[in-house]
Amino acid sequence: MALTTRQEHVLRTVIEEYIASGVPVGSRHLSERFDFGIAASTIRNDLAELEDMGMLAHPHTSAGRVPTDSGYRRYVDAILVERREATPAVRIVTDRARSEVDDALRETADALSRVTELLAVVSAPAVTTSTIRHIEILSLQPHLVMVVIITTSGQVTKRIFNTTAPIDEGLAEFARVYLNERLVGIQLGTRRAADAFESHDLGAKEHDFLEAVRPAFDALGHGDVEGLHLGGASRLLDNLTRQGVGHLTELLDMLEQRFNLLELLSDAMREDGVYLRIGHELAPPSLQACSLVAAKYGVANRDLGTVSVLGPTRMDYQSVIATVQATADGLSKYLEEIW
Repeated sequence: MALTTRQEHVLRTVIEEYIASGVPVGSRHLSERFDFGIAASTIRNDLAELEDMGMLAHPHTSAGRVPTDSGYRRYVDAILVERREATPAVRIVTDRARSEVDDALRETADALSRVTELLAVVSAPAVTTSTIRHIEILSLQPHLVMVVIITTSGQVTKRIFNTTAPIDEGLAEFARVYLNERLVGIQLGTRRAADAFESHDLGAKEHDFLEAVRPAFDALGHGDVEGLHLGGASRLLDNLTRQGVGHLTELLDMLEQRFNLLELLSDAMREDGVYLRIGHELAPPSLQACSLVAAKYGVANRDLGTVSVLGPTRMDYQSVIATVQATADGLSKYLEEIW
């Protein structure tokens, strides 16, 4: 939709004033506060035309204008083109071991939420897209064995199994050596991983023991949400409640059932650059008073996860976009250093 240079300026000013104050913006306020070099009547005409185009809305006849989803989209697209750099506001703790990657992601989500005062979501690398780096088989008790899997994405998963017969220490050691030989470098849930448990070279005891611990090596389903870290859910709810937004019950359900958020963020993994959805661009009705800003992080041209912020459509887009991108870049550098 074609706008004149002046209309672009007026639209941007209205949006930034509304983001800062939360109060509808009128022509009188604009003409008194900003030097557009035009008469107040011309500003009124521009506001009316922007409203006709669907960029602004008029909540009350005597009030000023507020941005619509389309207006925000126009504004944000201009910001993305500008590509403003920002000083990273979220510190990524780098002096930790590889097994502590999840702790780093969790702390990053908390810090990002504090900086933006919105809900921050950091998705950990998906186990199913990583390959196995190391396996441990640990006998805890006579009938209790723990399987630990460390992946190339730095994720550590563990499963504990009860056995009917007492665990043979030699059998556990055999399984550890055998599985490391056969599965390191293999993706979980693949046919090649399954072949290791179905080899005709295995004796009956070895086969039965491996079958007992095999569920630890199955691909994780959509219901697994251990790798999704949220920070600041209360901040998001407080923001939306103060704005009188509906669907809060449905939003709470989504935050509780985190796999829905994982499905939402899967789209961000398929898009280059900053991923941004505003209002009705988000399919779930519970999120249509919100905007989502996300960016991918990874190593060696491989995408591992996303850093994102979810907040009301009235958010400081310039600051949030820059902060999310800087945080994603910081995570990428951190992972490159430890791997």
